[in-house]
Amino acid sequence: MEAVASAGSRGFTWGRRHTLTLLMMLAAAVGYSDRVNMSVAAVAMQQHFEWSQTMKGAVMAAFFVGYMGFMLVGGVLAARYGGRRVLGYAVLWWSVWTQLTPLSAHVSLEALIGARIAIGAGEALLFPAVYEMASRWAPRDEYTRLTSITASGIPLGTVIGLLGTGWLLTRFDWPSAFYVFGVVGLVWCVVWFAFARDRPDLDPHLSPQERELLIREAEPARTEQDGSWRELLKYRATWALFAAHFANTWTLYVLLSWLPSYLREVQHLSIGAAGIWSAGPWMSMFLMMYAGAAFSEWVIRRTASVAAARKLVQAIGLLGSGALLLSVQALPLSPAIVLTVLCAATGLLGLGWSGFSANYLDIAPRHSAMLFAVGNTFGTIPGIVGVTITGWLIDVTGTYTAAFALAAGISVTSTLAFAVFGSGRPLLQAEPAVR
Repeated sequence: MEAVASAGSRGFTWGRRHTLTLLMMLAAAVGYSDRVNMSVAAVAMQQHFEWSQTMKGAVMAAFFVGYMGFMLVGGVLAARYGGRRVLGYAVLWWSVWTQLTPLSAHVSLEALIGARIAIGAGEALLFPAVYEMASRWAPRDEYTRLTSITASGIPLGTVIGLLGTGWLLTRFDWPSAFYVFGVVGLVWCVVWFAFARDRPDLDPHLSPQERELLIREAEPARTEQDGSWRELLKYRATWALFAAHFANTWTLYVLLSWLPSYLREVQHLSIGAAGIWSAGPWMSMFLMMYAGAAFSEWVIRRTASVAAARKLVQAIGLLGSGALLLSVQALPLSPAIVLTVLCAATGLLGLGWSGFSANYLDIAPRHSAMLFAVGNTFGTIPGIVGVTITGWLIDVTGTYTAAFALAAGISVTSTLAFAVFGSGRPLLQAEPAVR
């Protein structure tokens, strides 16, 4: 049993680590706003520059070239130079390139693609740096809370990026979206560098109580382990975690890319209504990430088992989301009920985030930044392959049923793997690896 102390047992007092968590959540929101604003702005840019659909697709896909290509670099940099500098300079880098996007577009299509690759490369450093900070600033029983709150910036930024860009484009020209979101990122950088420190012992404003807590509970989790992060790749629990991560991002990217099209083509909503209503599921995901953190912590207190909590929320999230997506196509539902089901499906996906996201810290607190970089490299594949296969299935079958069924099948397979092989304790302190 992986018994851990209960956060509730020592009471809650807002501390520096909580402000750091809030800032990291906002960094994720900034990142996803800058990631998805192109999907809205590209409509106006396509008309302005007379792009073909192929050119537009190249611009949209360029982000993932940088994102996937620099993920491992992010893990190495975070482990070597610390989360504060890597995260701060990463946001600075992609915010500057976001502001340079209109200029790049007017120079040439190649320059714009290069700018989007640069933005993706910067955002690849985001979560490895977050995990490096978490490994130093989070007591073991707060792993779920920190990772869930930080990850809630994903749906929040998605909503802000989609609706904010749409609002700006109705009032100003398309470059305004990149200028405004770029400035937001630069403001965040100023606040981050003024507040954040790599380690608790470097923060002069830390209260004595919080300093004692972090020195007693957070730092030992990092220093007890020995060995290289590569040793973690010998464990089945690591690959089960990668599978769970892959399944979550498969459904995430499919919904992110195809939900507005589904509402438009199948539910026959107007383009404007499809864009507005597609924000609903992401707000549901945002709220359910917090519910998932609270539920996970409750399960840990009841069972004294971290593994049980991770596996339970992962199963509920992935299996529930997959089942609801299948029901949308299987049942003759009205648009209002379909939207409700989609909100529930996306919300359950957010609930499951408390399973795999915190598990990186559970099994590898010392090497979580690097291990997450490896896992998220696999987790980015659905952003390219999954979205493309989904489009192909829709073309071939004429419906979304096969695409949703594939997502559900991947969810079931990964849930079984995680349930059987997943672990809730540091692997490098466990028994020798089972190869």
